[in-house]
Amino acid sequence: MKRSEINKVIKEMEDLITKVGFALPPFCSWTPEEWQTKGHEYDEIRDNMLGWDITDYGLGDFDRIGMGLITLRNGNQHDDRYRKTYAEKLLFLRDDMISPMHFHWIKTEDIINRGGGTLLIQVYNDDGEGGLADTDVLVNSDGRSYHVPAGTEVRLEPGQSLTLRPHQYHEFHVVSGTGSVLIGEVSQANDDNTDNRFYEPVYRFPEIEEDEPPYRLLCNEYPEATEQK
Repeated sequence: MKRSEINKVIKEMEDLITKVGFALPPFCSWTPEEWQTKGHEYDEIRDNMLGWDITDYGLGDFDRIGMGLITLRNGNQHDDRYRKTYAEKLLFLRDDMISPMHFHWIKTEDIINRGGGTLLIQVYNDDGEGGLADTDVLVNSDGRSYHVPAGTEVRLEPGQSLTLRPHQYHEFHVVSGTGSVLIGEVSQANDDNTDNRFYEPVYRFPEIEEDEPPYRLLCNEYPEATEQK
């Protein structure tokens, strides 16, 4: 992705967050220059990859396939210093965008439409070999449990949510014409480097073409901590 495109997505996501009325923690607004002054007291942000995360999954077509994310809080499965057992994220999809089919090996998550357009989540079970099973899928949505045929698109209006379990494939869509969607994710602590299984191979973190300075640093770009005097 071009840095200019990443900057544009972040600003667009900030605008939607403001419109919905969700307040972000301070580190989400730090500039690259401010990050250069941050010491080891902020290692939790660095080590757990909190903050901005914009991806086109290495496919080079963000308008069609991609996602904007902010990790607000997260534990760490590999570091006993960070004992939170949970994570929270904000996700962003433009009208007509797709986030590709995948499941998680470990984490269970609630996906919540926080505001904006109408979210569709297409669901399948894993067939045990990484494929899409032709079996009914258990849906748990806001206290209601029921089964739907494989490939069903569960529709979430603002305020509605869906629980997704390990090995439950899901793909995010936005209903055309309803507008961009701000999505909440509440889950077990997760590791995006190891816990995602995409149906078709993609790259989780994109290569970046630096065509302009960064507006915000992404969660895998933070500088080393400065030594405090």
